[in-house]
Amino acid sequence: MMQFSQIVNVSDFVNWCDYLGTLAFAISGIRLAAGKGFDWFGAYVIGFVTAVGGGTVRDILLDIKPFWLVQPSYLIITALGLIFTIVFRRQVVRLNHSLFFFDAVGLGLFVVVGVAKSYAADFPWWVAIIMGTVTGSFGGLLRDVLINETPLIFRTDFYASACVLGAIVYVLLGRYTGMAIEWVQFISAISVFIARVLAVVLHIQLPTFNPQSVLRSEEEKGGR
Repeated sequence: MMQFSQIVNVSDFVNWCDYLGTLAFAISGIRLAAGKGFDWFGAYVIGFVTAVGGGTVRDILLDIKPFWLVQPSYLIITALGLIFTIVFRRQVVRLNHSLFFFDAVGLGLFVVVGVAKSYAADFPWWVAIIMGTVTGSFGGLLRDVLINETPLIFRTDFYASACVLGAIVYVLLGRYTGMAIEWVQFISAISVFIARVLAVVLHIQLPTFNPQSVLRSEEEKGGR
């Protein structure tokens, strides 16, 4: 079994996940804003909120100073995402699957960051799973709210559920195998990405409530 000190290690791999996830989420937010006709500043704001929103909520819940207040790198990375989208706008904005790709990549990377930072802050495994899910999914939630879209986390998409799966993979591999922590984190991130892709390709969706049937049930109760 892996030692707890190894599980909580915020390694260079986690830092790279953080930076690459920031770039991927920033591009996904900017790409969506571009499709809505936002100007460059508005697109930057959406990209930044997408990139840091989940981590900010996580840090507030863990009683940690939000990470982007400590160093300016996240502002710079978001600016690089804006420049990338402007330079390659025909390829990024017009490709139907570009938003999904960058969103899925960022999702997997941020789950790893959320779990690792929760462990590093000395929180138990169930908090780590929740914080991994929050880190991965809440940036997209804030993005969708700002652009007046129904958040993916509330739709039938396998989105937050993929985060939960990846966080559980991290916890189980970290606690019950002798695998190097970098491999644990890599497999966790990949599992989120694969879950998102398979859900879309195979049309896997979570069960939903039928509002009409709920209303009919309420009407039937009222008529009795």
